[in-house]
Amino acid sequence: MRIELVKRKERSQLMLLLSPLIAIALTALAAGLIFSISGHNPLIALYKFFIEPLTQQWSLEATIDKATPLVLIGCGLAVCYLSNNWNIGAEGQFVVGAVFGSALPVLFPEFETAATLPLMLLFGAIGGALWALIPAVLKARFNTNEILTSLMLVYVASLILDYLVRGPWRDPGGYNFPESRIFSDSATLPEVFGGLMSLSTPITLVIAVSLALVLAKTLKGFEIRVMGESPRAGSFSGFSARGLTLFSFALAGALAGLAGTMEVSGGLNQLLPVISPGYGFTAIIVAFLGRLNPFGIIVAGFVLALSYIGGEAVQSAMGVSNKIASVIQGLLLFFVLACDTLILYRFRLTRRWSAARETAHV
Repeated sequence: MRIELVKRKERSQLMLLLSPLIAIALTALAAGLIFSISGHNPLIALYKFFIEPLTQQWSLEATIDKATPLVLIGCGLAVCYLSNNWNIGAEGQFVVGAVFGSALPVLFPEFETAATLPLMLLFGAIGGALWALIPAVLKARFNTNEILTSLMLVYVASLILDYLVRGPWRDPGGYNFPESRIFSDSATLPEVFGGLMSLSTPITLVIAVSLALVLAKTLKGFEIRVMGESPRAGSFSGFSARGLTLFSFALAGALAGLAGTMEVSGGLNQLLPVISPGYGFTAIIVAFLGRLNPFGIIVAGFVLALSYIGGEAVQSAMGVSNKIASVIQGLLLFFVLACDTLILYRFRLTRRWSAARETAHV
């Protein structure tokens, strides 16, 4: 006997809506088991991980702050995945966007006008888009696997950032530490809503809502959905697979680059050798947990941001390894994909016949 996956003729719309909640519940159960095996009270650990960050103002602000880049990057990745383009390199696009956006305050620190911050955001989006277009062009022109090329470019981007902050962009007055000069006030994102969040959060929400409307109400959104589900049908409609590959990668890269610039012009206020705890990779989970829908991604981004703050909480309060957040994020991705697989396919047991037995039967 062997087990086969057979595609379902119809998908349950109810399960499509419930599967993210089921995945979160299964992740919580698995996390509780991990805490228990490691010698900690699972109920207390789960409370500190998932609930306690929501009960204090500072941790709630920190959660919103970390959710912002996850939502912005996740929205861009959703467009790629809906169009059947597998961009795995958003982390690199985030880093390159931060580098491009930081060029103005690092190389021209005396340039302090009202145009400084808008130009930084624009440069960051352009930088991320250009970096994302590298695997897009390779796929469109040479049919290169975009998963490999986009992923490898993440490490190239990280090395470029490390070289800059340790070399030509190092702060001359920074006592030889690997960091750029501190950004001026005109190059820093202002705080809004009484300091609860920076301007990056409202910008991200506006972009997410706008993208949801584009996907649902415009011809471009229709093109993305058709080409993702049936490229052959899309070609009959006059849509270009190569053009959509370039568009989706450029958009995803621009949003990741914008997120990178807002990160360094917000809380960091300078370039450091490491500017991301893995936002570009975590945003992949956010995109799928949010069902590739910008509104769902907003909620999913907040949930994943909890894993960062909750991981720090259990580490400081209970001595749990600081890798627990990555473990739980990985579990969540596993359960999301497992639920989606069971929605699309069903198991079937089949009898395996040996070649000799089949010959005898004939």
